[in-house]
Amino acid sequence: MNEGVRKIIHVDMDMFYAAVEIRDRPELRDLPVVVGGPPHTRSVVATANYVARRFGIRSGMASTEAERRCPSCVFLPPNFPRYRELSERIAAILRGYTPLVERVSLDEAYLDVTEDPRGIGSATKTARLIKEEISRVTGGLTSSAGVAPVMFVAKIASDYHKPNGLTVVTPERVLSFLHPLPVSKIPGVGPITAKHLAKLGIRTIGELFRTEEELLQKELGKFGRVLYDAARGRENRLVLPFQERLSLGTEETFPEDLTELYPLLRYLEKCSRDLYEGVRREEKRARRVTLKIKFGDFHQVTRSITLERFFRSPQEIFELAKLLLGRTEAGQRGVRLAGLSLSLFTPPKPHPLPSPPLFFPEES
Repeated sequence: MNEGVRKIIHVDMDMFYAAVEIRDRPELRDLPVVVGGPPHTRSVVATANYVARRFGIRSGMASTEAERRCPSCVFLPPNFPRYRELSERIAAILRGYTPLVERVSLDEAYLDVTEDPRGIGSATKTARLIKEEISRVTGGLTSSAGVAPVMFVAKIASDYHKPNGLTVVTPERVLSFLHPLPVSKIPGVGPITAKHLAKLGIRTIGELFRTEEELLQKELGKFGRVLYDAARGRENRLVLPFQERLSLGTEETFPEDLTELYPLLRYLEKCSRDLYEGVRREEKRARRVTLKIKFGDFHQVTRSITLERFFRSPQEIFELAKLLLGRTEAGQRGVRLAGLSLSLFTPPKPHPLPSPPLFFPEES
């Protein structure tokens, strides 16, 4: 790579939760396996092995739908303590290659190996050694890696030849690699944004490249500039060895849609107590509370309030949660899921491991 160009590796464990369960129970290897809540409980799929994915089962799908698509699926409850233990061992491996490791979740991380502290000689060789060591130390778990000069391209590359893949995108190949891909491959481009871009005749990153920046900013605001740069293989992000979690939250899918406010309020009161204690344990204070409501038809809203000062008690959080609930149609429409989160923290003490993803955006 040219001088001044970063060497980024994105490591992503293959079907991590399911792979851990199958490793510990080899008799499941050739069976469709889903890690998540059981069917008929309105739970969702956390992950599925590749056998189950042939039936169209994917993360976030309702467990009932997963069972409908594959009645022979084996459903296993998540074992987060076990996943965390293995994730720590994997992180120790990564830090053996560079101190510049940014852990995004239990099963993926970015590394900046530009300085090559171990003198390995190339990012490609480093990625290969990492994959081999992870497999050896974890008893056969596989990972996929992407190597590129910028973080988002490395992430796309790690998904390119799953499972157990290694994809290298050199600086001179970035545009030829990106341009045939659908715009949905760019991190942050979800179904709504992709649909909006499609109406403008933009379906691939190459078509995005040929679109004027002014039009993208007019249609998508600041994110339009992000997309304009992404289509050119540009990104300002750097690998951060420690990235503090931005929110602390919890949510629950109810066994039946709640049509009355009382059980919702009881749930939110408990959330307020638990979150306040959770923030105190981490020696933080928060200024923002966010309510998430998903209705029976899966329409979802979030509502937030931010104070100029920090929350002083769980009761104060609960009172604000009640106010936010009143800004939704809860009580008029059945509520499938509710959640509460706190954010805008004081500077925290470092924590060694990200939590499983339980949180959600501020407002929609």
